[in-house]
Amino acid sequence: MATRVLQSVGNGLNQARNRVLMNGPIIVATRGLSASNNRNREDSWFKSLFVRKVDPRKDAHSHLLAKKEDNNLYKIQFHNVKPECLDAYNKLCEDVLPSIHADPEYPCELVGTWNTWYGEQDQAVHLWRYRGGYPALTNVMSKLRQTRFFMDYRKERGKMLLSRRNQLLLEFSFWNEPVPRNGPNIYELRSYQLRPGTMIEWGNYWARAIGYRQQNEEAVGGFFSQIGSLYMVHHLWAYKDLQSREDTRNAAWQHEGWDEVVYYTVPLIQHMESRIMIPLKTSPLK
Repeated sequence: MATRVLQSVGNGLNQARNRVLMNGPIIVATRGLSASNNRNREDSWFKSLFVRKVDPRKDAHSHLLAKKEDNNLYKIQFHNVKPECLDAYNKLCEDVLPSIHADPEYPCELVGTWNTWYGEQDQAVHLWRYRGGYPALTNVMSKLRQTRFFMDYRKERGKMLLSRRNQLLLEFSFWNEPVPRNGPNIYELRSYQLRPGTMIEWGNYWARAIGYRQQNEEAVGGFFSQIGSLYMVHHLWAYKDLQSREDTRNAAWQHEGWDEVVYYTVPLIQHMESRIMIPLKTSPLK
């Protein structure tokens, strides 16, 4: 009986071998296609584990993160000045910008004006606040373009600049509103280019983190861009000097939770930059 079983199995194997020899290319192609489909499905499933899940939002992040009790719009200007013209440029700004700030006809305020000390050299940075949002900005610019002294200022300024750019910003609801302060201080502007879609996460972490950075009243203001380079965040800090900056930043690591904030926010950043700035004589932030 065992002999008959072995013969039967042998005959079956011979028949299967003959079918493979006659139809081999078709069978192999079919099995290859099946394996390929299986691999594609496995790859797709594996990759889906790492795809970022986007939570549906019912409102713009500007409405979720900005202060609702006021309607402030900020403009930050970066002017790269010809090195030989920096002193004349500063003098021109000191003559003109405070007069705009003080004139009640213009619903705007000069928050601060600086020269970059460490970072991009021969650069001026101006921060303006428009109480009333976009209508206030439109109103101010419309009136200034009809003013002789401002147009003369722009013409003279243009001779001194290599390049310029600006951004329109909103302030984070959990940051202080920038107010004039006595000096002397140095200021650090830390700018973060975030990955698109991560602004809400950034805001959630920093709403908690800002509490760790108030010990020396160093937090001046926090902003995020609306027009210009998008998904850009600016944090403005004030210190007595560079050593004070070092001591204050190191002290933050002694607070439980600060390391967690850094750990989770660093992956949200595409690019970051730090400027150490010196205020001009007429800057409200001294």
